[in-house]
Amino acid sequence: MAAFAVLVGPFALSFHMHFPDEMYYTDAAVKMLQNGDYLTTYLGNGELRFRKPIGTYWVVLAGFKLFGVSALSSRIFFLLAGALTVGATYWLAKLLFEDKKTAGISALIIAANPVLILSATRSIPDVLLGLTMTASAVGFAGLIRFGDQAPKKYLWILYLSLALAFETKGLPALALGGLGVFYLLFNPWKKVSFKTFLHFPSLALAIFIALFWFVAMWQIHGPTYLDSFVEDQVGGRVTSRYLLILKNGMLAVGILIAIFIPWILLVLPKIKESTRKAWSENAVFFGFAILWGLAILGMGAMTAKFYERYLLPVAPVLAVLLGWLLVKGEFEFRKLGLKISTWFFLFLCLIVGVFGFWINFQLGSTAWVYLQLAAGFAILSYLFMLTIRSEKLPKALSYSFLLLFFLLSTVTAKISLPEQGEQIEAFVAANDIDPKGEIGFIGNIHTSSKIRVFLGPDYYMTDISGEKKLTDQELLREAAHYTYLIVEDKFLELIPKNQYEISVGSVNWNSKQIPFLLQNLSNPAFDSLVKENGKIYYWLEKR
Repeated sequence: MAAFAVLVGPFALSFHMHFPDEMYYTDAAVKMLQNGDYLTTYLGNGELRFRKPIGTYWVVLAGFKLFGVSALSSRIFFLLAGALTVGATYWLAKLLFEDKKTAGISALIIAANPVLILSATRSIPDVLLGLTMTASAVGFAGLIRFGDQAPKKYLWILYLSLALAFETKGLPALALGGLGVFYLLFNPWKKVSFKTFLHFPSLALAIFIALFWFVAMWQIHGPTYLDSFVEDQVGGRVTSRYLLILKNGMLAVGILIAIFIPWILLVLPKIKESTRKAWSENAVFFGFAILWGLAILGMGAMTAKFYERYLLPVAPVLAVLLGWLLVKGEFEFRKLGLKISTWFFLFLCLIVGVFGFWINFQLGSTAWVYLQLAAGFAILSYLFMLTIRSEKLPKALSYSFLLLFFLLSTVTAKISLPEQGEQIEAFVAANDIDPKGEIGFIGNIHTSSKIRVFLGPDYYMTDISGEKKLTDQELLREAAHYTYLIVEDKFLELIPKNQYEISVGSVNWNSKQIPFLLQNLSNPAFDSLVKENGKIYYWLEKR
């Protein structure tokens, strides 16, 4: 868990990469701080948004409340949720098999899962859903192991986890949870009685948690708020076109296999033997894991557009199944496959690390980045030593994959940072901009969400362009209401320049020009090239 947090942390806690959907949660959390309404969620243009339950918004808000409004505070609890998912996976395997080896391998597999890593670096619901569904799997595991004599704590864990999952993402939690209960009631190997599930204290609290926000929104905004929620959960995502279902289903299967490479390749040599042993040892969990895996593939196939993060709710359970099969197949004694896989990722780390040092040396950097590079190369040396000695190869394999992200952040630090939010924050401070003057934003709304985070709740910025496409005349009419404007370069020609004082607020690398700029790092006129080939946001103040 600590290794996950430390090695993924540098990539997560700054906007090295900004995922588009993060804006919905950070924008709403800033608005909550500004208006004191912690139940209603708003877009950056001031419109209401009810597509997701309140859980994720509150996690972002908690970061802002505890640590101030920043990129780090918007993501810190999502990074920790990723680390906790690693721990919950270990707990799940340990509970099922009482075997530290299986639990350890399962934790190493999920720690090196790219979907978990990427989800833990973004302030979006998926890693929270993954954590809560893994916790619910621990509850199911207690019932699988102990049956009708299961301690009540497992029912508390099961129901409260499902309630939190429902308040995070909605119907997927209900579908997977209901399927798990149905399976334990009717599986042919070790049924759990319906009476066991009727634990009223935990059920009552779980129902209150799951429905609290929905009831509150009904009381405040009336039943129409449900329209956008249902549209997002069902209407906008579920498809009935058979070819699209087939395409998404095949894509889901392919990605599910890919995110467990190379572990899934290591299980193949003795797959029949290990499957037979696992089935005879615990057919109930084997069936449960397969059922959840098929369910998430089915739900992914039914979506209008499939994303790899949709697999995360069941990835930890499948990691336990895979770790169990690897141990049953005695994979640690077949060192060749482990060493080849580890060497592959170690050399990738070496390439990325050398490139990180080169780009920072060319452009200059802070001592912190060089300390990070030194730490990265020290860890790399340690993993090289383990691999040469054929010691702790599963650990070396998992850590080498995590180390890629640790070293990659030294590269993106020079390409992505300081990003627009940090630069606009510095501009506002340097020019003593009055917080009372409202700011209008015209440009990419994903960029506006980063700027809003760095400006914090003291500054009121509204997306003029928003998610709806406006005509040039509509943009100008709306822009006239604001004292200040932040304008993306491609929209500047629309603005009547005689009415505004215009300054450069932010200059960043244009993603389309990255290869060209990398080729010219040693050019003495590099800063000018960045401005000519970069993405510029202008600060406009009314005359």
